[in-house]
Amino acid sequence: MGRVTERRKVLRIRDGAVSSRPDTLVAEEPLEIRLNGKPLAVTMRTPGDDFALAAGFLVSEGVLATASDLRNIVYCAGATAEGSNTYNVVDVKTAPGVVIPDITLERNVYTTSSCGLCGKASLDAVRTTARHPIADTPALRVEPELLAGLPDRLRASQRVFDRTGGLHAAALFDEAGELLDVREDVGRHNAVDKLVGRALQSGDLPLSRTILLVSGRASFELAQKAVMAGVPMLAAVSAPSSLAVDLAAETGLTLVGFLRGGSMNVYAGEDRIALRAAAARG
Repeated sequence: MGRVTERRKVLRIRDGAVSSRPDTLVAEEPLEIRLNGKPLAVTMRTPGDDFALAAGFLVSEGVLATASDLRNIVYCAGATAEGSNTYNVVDVKTAPGVVIPDITLERNVYTTSSCGLCGKASLDAVRTTARHPIADTPALRVEPELLAGLPDRLRASQRVFDRTGGLHAAALFDEAGELLDVREDVGRHNAVDKLVGRALQSGDLPLSRTILLVSGRASFELAQKAVMAGVPMLAAVSAPSSLAVDLAAETGLTLVGFLRGGSMNVYAGEDRIALRAAAARG
């Protein structure tokens, strides 16, 4: 799309010296997601991978579960009064027979941490709509040393972050620590949606043998997206929220926070962490 970054003039002050120069900033624009022609949601995102973002969003809402549920995704022409295409409105068309759950703009399901639903209602919503229960059989067994090396691999893959310093990222790794995919976005939740959407389009859901790593904190929303995609392990470089921990414990998700250097906190699903092997070497 060519709109991932933009240039803006900035006044730079360094040790008392003042200069004017252009700076590269991450782009942020609204994306309206329509479902079968009806407006559903608006998210602020970094342009790019918009179709994957919309598909991933609908996986987290329980609308899509497999590639066969999706008929197509298109940009909406005539999105302005002049009839031009802004490339900021997409319409997701589901395949015949796909049942659409009760999701409306007014209710807004549980797509943000400030949606107003209580904790129990949010947990119940995920449990009743999840179509890919976490089922890694046999269960993943990941050594702490492997997890400790993932943030550096994620950081090394953040091409736009290197130019702007203003993007979140999400990455999928396999159980051996190999990088499968990485996406960047101004919104951490959008980066995850782009990953999940690409997996849906490729026919790779559920993501039952993967580790999802996110920059920043692990909110309930991100734990929800992991669960809905069948991801068994979510790791974050910062703290989780209490509701994210509750959801992880209830659904069997392994949740790791404060993954920095050789240290980490395991908040749920510690059976997937190979602690005995680590202790034996210690």
